[in-house]
Amino acid sequence: MTLAGNLAGGLADKAAELRRLHTDPELLVLVNVWDVASAKVVAGLPGCRAVATASYSIAASYGYPDGEVMPASLMIEAVGRIAAAVALPVSADLEAGYGDVGETVRKAIGVGVVGANIEDQMRPLDEAVAGVRAAVRAGEAEGVPFVLNARTDAYLLGDDRDPADLLAEAIERGRAFLDAGADCVFVPGRLDAATVRQLVEGIGERKVSVLGLPGTPEPRELAELGVARVSFGPWSQRVAMTSLADVGADLLAGAGLPS
Repeated sequence: MTLAGNLAGGLADKAAELRRLHTDPELLVLVNVWDVASAKVVAGLPGCRAVATASYSIAASYGYPDGEVMPASLMIEAVGRIAAAVALPVSADLEAGYGDVGETVRKAIGVGVVGANIEDQMRPLDEAVAGVRAAVRAGEAEGVPFVLNARTDAYLLGDDRDPADLLAEAIERGRAFLDAGADCVFVPGRLDAATVRQLVEGIGERKVSVLGLPGTPEPRELAELGVARVSFGPWSQRVAMTSLADVGADLLAGAGLPS
């Protein structure tokens, strides 16, 4: 087998493992990372089975705001460095696909990424579904069973709407994304247990991914509710930066390093 074939085979194996982790009875817990140093720390922790990036955190580390302001080429380079630094499968937050979902996913696979979040930004449903299909086709073309965590922003962008309408739209979009080939549906937002239960009932058991926020049900409860995956977005970086600020303030005030 050629070197290219070996590399593709290795990525395919990682992608297959990431897909298995989404269907495994054990909840997939992903502590989001933003650079090689954070990725190595998280990947080395007991119980870590895969690594996920956070676009907000990567953009912040380069001095950009979130929202595809950071050049796509720089984001691909960043997630590629992370994928090269760890042996575990890496899922990248690729925002809405930087204007060309299929090409962005193809480039991500080229640097070793085997899964991604792609957000709908509440675009018309047919456009959002087309993006999902483009991501799936890109993985197929590269010979990698790319694991797509298709994100709907129904809750993030619909705070002023009736909760029943938000739930119905999230379920409609989630089902459409699964029908288009997505592996999982990411529904970020401040969700209580009752809402999570309804989302799982409407979209499918082990097909829903949620964002761990203060007040979100604990991982054990999420697993019991049938959730496939929980991640923490920029919150892991915020915790790290808060710790740095606290230690830095003490050092600047004349204290020594904590034991």
